Amino acid sequence: MTSTKSSESAHPLEHVLFEVKRTIVGQDLLLERMAVALIADGHLLVEGVPGLAKTLAVRSLAAAIAGSFQRVQFTPDLVPADLVGTRVYHQHSGEFKTELGPVFANLLLADEINRAPAKVQSALLEVMQEHQVTIGRETFRVPEPFLVMATENPIESEGTYPLPEAQVDRFMMKVVVDYPTQAEEQAIVARALRPPEPPRPMVTAEDLVAMRARAQQVYVDPAIVDYAVRLVSVTRSPATAGLGELERYVTYGASPRASIALVTGARALAFLRGRTYVLPRDLSELALDVLRHRLVLSYEALADDVDADTIISRVLGAVRAPDVVLQNR
Repeated sequence: MTSTKSSESAHPLEHVLFEVKRTIVGQDLLLERMAVALIADGHLLVEGVPGLAKTLAVRSLAAAIAGSFQRVQFTPDLVPADLVGTRVYHQHSGEFKTELGPVFANLLLADEINRAPAKVQSALLEVMQEHQVTIGRETFRVPEPFLVMATENPIESEGTYPLPEAQVDRFMMKVVVDYPTQAEEQAIVARALRPPEPPRPMVTAEDLVAMRARAQQVYVDPAIVDYAVRLVSVTRSPATAGLGELERYVTYGASPRASIALVTGARALAFLRGRTYVLPRDLSELALDVLRHRLVLSYEALADDVDADTIISRVLGAVRAPDVVLQNR
């Protein structure tokens, strides 16, 4: 594979992330993945225990991009109209008027998405895919850019409705948020002792749409596409890469959406790092986040304490990355 060497420019969203980090301590991986999703027009599924600033991260990013933000707490009694909106009868005029729901925002936080029933989950996932909502006979487009960050609590399973695999597959990435380090937690507590400064708007929604168009010009070599397809293919049949011992752990591998998400995510990551071309390491860095929620593991994997990350790491080690030759222009 041959790529053209070019001078690396500054991170296009560096000043935005810097502004967010004035409020958020740590969470560098989550913030970078949120930026990738914004540029690649994807959505995030975030797993983490309560109190890890997931809501604050989305709210701060929305403020830094001068975008609108909405948070919806998913509960068992939620109905689709609470999310997308409905037609309301106004008695004084005798007419029905459409009241739009909270999904009409640039950044939407779907908190504990697995606590709402399937029909509500489907309503959200439909607008994620189509970027529009149909109420009655009218169709309404959501604002651009549009990012959904849905959270799941890994501690509690009582009273939850797990997302079906076909619906989870529509999330570009699943990011696992861990506890902060001791030093980070000390900084968090210190910041909590003084009034917070709200993030300043650094770019507009129109700027982000323009960045998306520029990111689509980033060069993706056919060897990169081949590498993504080979990685995803091995998750379906590990034996083809000499990982026959993993066959009994994988019931279903990743779908073609995973290949698309790997390539488009790697292109966005390369753009954010100031490159005009994608490198194999861009794919390998995103592989865990793109693939972990797309593998359906067997009961044997649960019994042997083998998780998706372990399998994906083995796949990354077994599938050879393409060679890259950088040439001066």
